[in-house]
Amino acid sequence: MSGVGEDRVGGRLLASTAVISLLVRRGETVAVAESLTAGLIGAALTAPPGASAAFVGGVVSYATELKHRLLGVPADLLEREGAVHPHVAAAMAQGVRLLTGSTYGLAATGVAGPDPQDGKAPGTVHLAVSGPDGRVWHRDPRPTGTRERIREATVNEAVDLLRGVLEANVGEHSG
Repeated sequence: MSGVGEDRVGGRLLASTAVISLLVRRGETVAVAESLTAGLIGAALTAPPGASAAFVGGVVSYATELKHRLLGVPADLLEREGAVHPHVAAAMAQGVRLLTGSTYGLAATGVAGPDPQDGKAPGTVHLAVSGPDGRVWHRDPRPTGTRERIREATVNEAVDLLRGVLEANVGEHSG
C-alpha cells in the first residue's frame, strides 16, 4: 500500500519521464533557474533514467543578487518589483536558457514561507518557460500549506508547465 507521499513522487516521476522523453525525441534540452525550490525541480527532471540526454543543468539563485549577476535579470526590475514577480521568473527562464545554450529554460521564484518576503505572502509563486523562439509561458500557482508543501507543489506545477509547453509545441522545434 503506497502512502500519499509516494503517490506524489510517483506522479512527479511520470511527469518528469514524459518531459524528458519529449525532449529526447526532439533532440532538445532544458535548463532550470530556481529560487524557492533550491534545486528540487532539477532533481525531479533528472530522476528518470536517461535524463542526461536532455537536462543541461541549472542555477539555484536563492539570493536576489545572483538572479541579476548569473541570470541577467535586470537590476531595475529587481529593485522595482522585488525577486518575486512574473517578469522576474520570465527573465530567469530566458537567462538560464541563454547561459546554458539549452532549448528551453524553466524558472521558479516565490515565497515558500513561513514568513512573507518583500511584502509577498507564502504561496506566492511565479513560474516561466522560455522557448527557442523567445516566447515565454507563465503560470502563477497559489500553493498553500506548509513550506514543504508549497515547495513540492511548485515543483509539480513547474514540471507540468514544461510538459504542457512541450506537448503544445510537438513538431514545431524538432529538426
